Amino acid sequence: MTSDIPLQILGGISAREFLRDYWQKKPLLIRQAIPDFQNPLSPDELAGLSLEEEVESRLVIEHGDSPWELRRGPFAEDIYQQLPERDWTLLVQAVDQLVPEVAELLQHFRFLPNWRIDDVMISYAAPGGGVGPHFDNYDVFLLQAHGQRRWRIGQMCDSESPLLEHGDLRILADFQGTDEWVLEPGDMLYLPPRLAHFGTAEDACMTYSVGFRAPSAAEVLTHFTDFLAQFLPDEERYSDADLQPAEDPHQIQSDALKRLRALLDEHMGDERLLLTWFGQFMTEPRYPERVEGPEIDSDELLSALEDGAVLVRNPAARLAWSEVDIGLLLFASGQSRLLPAHLQPLLKLICSAEALHVENLSQWLNDEDGRNLLWQLVKQGSLEFADE
Repeated sequence: MTSDIPLQILGGISAREFLRDYWQKKPLLIRQAIPDFQNPLSPDELAGLSLEEEVESRLVIEHGDSPWELRRGPFAEDIYQQLPERDWTLLVQAVDQLVPEVAELLQHFRFLPNWRIDDVMISYAAPGGGVGPHFDNYDVFLLQAHGQRRWRIGQMCDSESPLLEHGDLRILADFQGTDEWVLEPGDMLYLPPRLAHFGTAEDACMTYSVGFRAPSAAEVLTHFTDFLAQFLPDEERYSDADLQPAEDPHQIQSDALKRLRALLDEHMGDERLLLTWFGQFMTEPRYPERVEGPEIDSDELLSALEDGAVLVRNPAARLAWSEVDIGLLLFASGQSRLLPAHLQPLLKLICSAEALHVENLSQWLNDEDGRNLLWQLVKQGSLEFADE
């Protein structure tokens, strides 16, 4: 089985071993996870991205106006001439959506569900730079891309862990270091959720952070119940047709809670609705404004493909699919579509192929359901023409 093949990205252990022994359990240091790593983005290019209006970026300066100062981009062109020589960090989110060569790095992580991957954040740090000791509530792979960074790991944390008083940054007030390593380009450190860690640049360095989506229980309950409510008629309410005479009219009896739980279970237990909500929630784009399609009709799309046009996935879009009892569900950038079962090969192709063109779409361009699906995804913006 492919899951038992040793993987270089995991230091020679298999995906099955990693998921069994490390994933969400303990850290793993991987020397030369990507041997002879070639950084696809220079520090100047990363700084250039931070000047753009549509790019989410931050600067953390350890010795600014306060012990830890946070500034949010976009930044002016002269900002980097004004910074000190050390002790600051630039962080740029979702660089995989902006630089195809960075997005290609995610191919190394295909042993994990693609819909769980959030984005690739890239940081550049001047010597001594860092964002302080902290913890995340999600898994993260930290790939060293340029220079050296010293990573220290510490205790497991939770919402009760004391933090420094800061309006913008969640910095641990008490970091209890246990291990530390210096990472070189190509080295990678995996960290499970809630593990305290503290990175410091030994010299000018760049680090790629592959983060994962992990909705909180509060988000699940809030968003799913909001989603569910839109399908429930107003007349469906708490009822007690079997009510017995009250011995004390002020007491809430246990049978009232049983009726209430039955009302909740009836709807919360609908697996198809839960799947529909979950697929839509997990494929919501981080930046919805980047997923906008053109005004095009089905015949225009077909004609363009026959003339040699190539479709690719919008790097800001998210796609996933699942099987249900009445067909297939495709989740595309926060929307869902119920599709006939015979489109399963097309769904797999759309989600995995590097490009879609008349050669690999030939059997589907004569299928009305297949043609319509491609057209809907182009209109939505989840698929786009390669030259855009």
